[in-house]
Amino acid sequence: MFHSNNIYYFIDNFDSEEILKLDKKINIIFRNYNEKLNEKLLIKIRSFCKNNNRKFYLANNIKLAKKLQLDGVYIPSFNKSLKKIKFSKNFEILGSAHNLKEIKIKENQGVSKIFLSPVFPIKKKKTSLNTVKFNLLSLRTNKKLIALGGINEKTIKQLQLLNCFGYASISFLKEKIQDKR
Repeated sequence: MFHSNNIYYFIDNFDSEEILKLDKKINIIFRNYNEKLNEKLLIKIRSFCKNNNRKFYLANNIKLAKKLQLDGVYIPSFNKSLKKIKFSKNFEILGSAHNLKEIKIKENQGVSKIFLSPVFPIKKKKTSLNTVKFNLLSLRTNKKLIALGGINEKTIKQLQLLNCFGYASISFLKEKIQDKR
């Protein structure tokens, strides 16, 4: 069942004006693997998100996310080494997967939600899950699934056909912001 407060937007830099144009229910995940993490920037984003009632997650750095008292961490599919760690109820572990094997790894890592991708075709990959494969994979886990990949104006309505709890996007939400300008 799809929940509108489970929409996630990936950012790799901070633009407060851009984020303010998003629906207030959209959560932020900071994911920048090309640069060294800047704690001052992350604190600035955290403060901004708290002031605007948004959840803020950091990709692939649990220690820093805990240190900065963020809402949680996002563990990408390529991080397979993390062992299951229990945190307080106020700290959420999100993870991504592309297939059943990776879903099981994320379950063992203790994630609460799994970003399953790509649901729809994207330029980077030759294959996508499609609605049937997504729903078949959803039957193999008790974790809440977040649809990721290939979501656009044409495919957004197809999310209703998925056994998903929400969706995540970069380009689709960025396009919606640009439409508002």
